[in-house]
Amino acid sequence: MSKTTPATLMLSRIGVPFTLATYDYDAGAERVGLQAAEAMGVAPAIVLKTLMVEVDGKPGCVVVPSDQEVNMKKVAAAFGAKSAQMMKPADAERLTGYKVGGISPFGQRKAVPTALEEMATLEDEIFLNGGQRGLQIRMRPDDLVQVLQAKVADLIR
Repeated sequence: MSKTTPATLMLSRIGVPFTLATYDYDAGAERVGLQAAEAMGVAPAIVLKTLMVEVDGKPGCVVVPSDQEVNMKKVAAAFGAKSAQMMKPADAERLTGYKVGGISPFGQRKAVPTALEEMATLEDEIFLNGGQRGLQIRMRPDDLVQVLQAKVADLIR
């Protein structure tokens, strides 16, 4: 597995501290984030999943703990929009340049507005997809907010 992805290159280029963790990706897992947390031996609350959404028809990125479900009304509100829905997987892959199960909020082909679940900011460190299935970036949540200028909001049910 290559540990160099657009996500890791972006973070290295701008000098954001991070480390990498790998795990055996299970394509058949019902919930990839929970499988990643279990495989790495860490709490699911600190392994965040990256979801691509359409907010009033425009693309957005939502980052929430892997053990939680996103609330689309709250997502729409966080972006100051009327509606939000999940992006189709093929559209998410085309927009980000990553495969579903490996989508990172960093280094996407096109920068889009990002929202982070507020509970994640209470953690000392978080894990996010590194741009490849089985590759995780370990970093401080404050760095994610700063790099992506992410909106911090209540996004879960």
